[in-house]
Amino acid sequence: SSRQGRKLAQDFAGCFSSNGFVTTSGLALGIDAAAHAGAMAAGGKTIAVLAHGLDDIYPNRNRNLGQEVIRQGALVSEFPIGVSPRAEFFPRRNRIISGLSLGVLVVEAALKSGSLITAHEAVDQGREVFAVPGSINDPLAKGCHALIRNGARLVETAQQVVEELMPLLGFMQQVAMPAQADAAIDHYEQDSLEGRLLAALEFEPTPIDQLVGLTGLCVADISSALVMLELDGMVQQQQGGYCRV
Repeated sequence: SSRQGRKLAQDFAGCFSSNGFVTTSGLALGIDAAAHAGAMAAGGKTIAVLAHGLDDIYPNRNRNLGQEVIRQGALVSEFPIGVSPRAEFFPRRNRIISGLSLGVLVVEAALKSGSLITAHEAVDQGREVFAVPGSINDPLAKGCHALIRNGARLVETAQQVVEELMPLLGFMQQVAMPAQADAAIDHYEQDSLEGRLLAALEFEPTPIDQLVGLTGLCVADISSALVMLELDGMVQQQQGGYCRV
C-alpha cells in the first residue's frame, strides 16, 4: 500500500466513526491497519476478522493494534483456538468481512489484490461496493478501476459513502424486535413452506440458492412460498435476494 492510500483509509474510517458506523477489516499491514487505527482515533468501534484462531494476533507487527481493537471493538474468527494462519485462510475470511458490513470500500488494490475478493463477496451478498479512483499509471489503482468499470460506486470523499449508507443504517436500527419477529412466524404453520422459509429469512437479503441450503426446500417450492409471503407483506425482494420486513 502507498502512504497516500493508508492516509485515505485512516481518514475515511475516522469519518465513518464520527457518523456512527463501525469499520470492519482484516488487521493486515497497510490499509487494514490504517482503517482500524483511524476508526479508533475518532472514538469509534472497529472489528478485525482474523484468518486464524483467536489465541494469537497476526502479523506480529500489529499485535499492539490488535489489543487496542479488543478494547474498542472486537476480534472475530471462524477458526478454532490454536489454528495458525495459512495463505488459503485469508481470502476465505474475506466473506465474513463483507458479510458483517453494510458496504465495502476499496481504497487501493492491484489487479490481484485480496480486496477484490472481498468486493466480489460483497456483490454476492447484496452489499454496496465503493472504490476510490487513482492514476491510470498507478498499479495500486488498477483494481479499483476494474471494480468501477464493473459497477462499483466511484467515491472521492468519505461523506459520499456515508450518504449512500446512512439510509441503510436507519433501516437496521428500525428492525423489528425478536418478539415481533416470532409473532410473524407464528402467523403461519411452523411446518408449512411459508413458515419454514420465514424462519430462515433475516432482515438482510438472502439469495435463493442460500435459502435452498438453509431450508432443504427445492427452488420451485421456495419461489412459490416467497410469492405468498410477498403478497402478505412479510418479505420483500431486494438486490441480493429476499428479506423479511
